[in-house]
Order: sequence, then structure tokens, then C-alpha cells
Amino acid sequence: MDFTLLQIFSPANLIVFMAIVVRISGLMTSAPLYSTYPIPAQVKIWLTAFIAFILYPMVQAHSHFAVPHDTIGLTCVMVKEFAIGYIIGFCANLVFLAAELGANMFSIQMGLSISQALNPASGTTSPIISQAFTLLVTIVFISLNAHQWLLSALYGSFAHVPIGYSFIFDGALVQKVLHMTGQMFAISIGISMPIFSVLLIKDILLGFVSKLMPTMNIFMVAMPLKVYVGLLLCMIFMRPMSEYIRVVLEKVLVNVSAIF
Repeated sequence: MDFTLLQIFSPANLIVFMAIVVRISGLMTSAPLYSTYPIPAQVKIWLTAFIAFILYPMVQAHSHFAVPHDTIGLTCVMVKEFAIGYIIGFCANLVFLAAELGANMFSIQMGLSISQALNPASGTTSPIISQAFTLLVTIVFISLNAHQWLLSALYGSFAHVPIGYSFIFDGALVQKVLHMTGQMFAISIGISMPIFSVLLIKDILLGFVSKLMPTMNIFMVAMPLKVYVGLLLCMIFMRPMSEYIRVVLEKVLVNVSAIF
């Protein structure tokens, strides 16, 4: 079948392509690895356009919706598309936020919370330990090819949530997002509890030592000892934590694929 330029660049086809670009832009705004590192905006724009160019023939063949003829209708469609992509990326990014929160918990116990530095993953200041755990989650994320998994989930969302007005953000979706957000705190506790509990026991033992030996300057001993023990525990638990993060990431990515 022959296609003319007017058929290819018809308003309906252009709106479909714009909707695909907007949904991918929502994913790029909140997804881990795409938004947690300072990637130049030009690279993100061209990557979004390239992915949309690949997905367009497959999405356009199954898209049947009424083309909006006013600005309000078109704006509603684009806002919905951006929200869908943003929700997918946000739910996948919860593991990174959990790792940073868990590292902050035991870094305070180590006495390293004073060493604040700019964390490029969140754009805020955080201890060096939390940045190290963010890099650990990133390595596990790439080793699982999770960035490709997110793109696969995005493509699957076009089948479950087609372009148009057919999708409504109901209570079931909000409940799923809140449930995954609540799991973030459970994951952060699972990451921080092994190191935090050992450091807490160490502080209790140092308290007994200070009572037994009042003349001893326990503060001068406790501060460097906290750092040494904390760093040693980080190295000891690095491999078990990476395995734990891998299992959690796999479960989260499966839930992200089924969120819609």
C-alpha cells in the first residue's frame, strides 16, 4: 500500500507520536539510571525521540482513539501519558531511595552524618556511605538489565493502557503505588538493620566500659571506633546486601510491570 506524506504526517499520527514521546519523557524524568545521574538534556531528548521512533509503528497499529480537536482534550491526553511514564519510573526508583535511606540510618550511628556531600542521584546532600550504597544498587540494577526491563514495561503499558481517554486513575492504582512506597521503608530497614544493630550493641558495651572506668576518656575512643567498625561491617555485609538488593529489585520490577 502506498502512503503519501499527508497520510504519514496526519494529525492523528502526529498526536500518537507526541503521546509516545510524552510517556517516555515521564519515564526518563523519574526512572533510576535515566534520572539519577547527570545525563545531558540533549542526550535524554535524542534517546527519547529514538525510542519513540522505534515504538511508534507497533503502538500506532493498535491505537484507536478519537483525536482531540481542542487544546483542553489534547492537554488531558498528554498529562495522562506523562503520569503513566512517571509512575513506572517512580516505582522502580523506590529501591534506590530505600538504599539511600537505609545507609543514612546507620551512617548517623557511625558518626558520619556530618560528612555531607552532594548526591547526584537525589540532588540533595547525603553522607558518603549512602552514595556508596546508591552506586551498589546501580551496579546491581545494570547487572540485571533492569533498564531494558523498564523499557519493556513501558511498551507493555501501551497494550494495557492505550493512548486516549480510556484510562482513569482509580483507587486500585493508588493503592498499588502506596503499597510499593510502604515497602520502601521495609527495604531500608532490611539494608540498615545488620550494621545498625551491631553498632548499637557496641555503643551499649562502651557505656558499660565508661561506668567501669570513669577516668577513661571514652569519647576519644568511641568516635574513631565507630567509624572503623562501621566501615568493616560495610565491607563484610557488602556481598549479602548486594544479593538482598538483587532479590528486591527483581520483585519490584515484576510489580512495576504489573502495576497497570
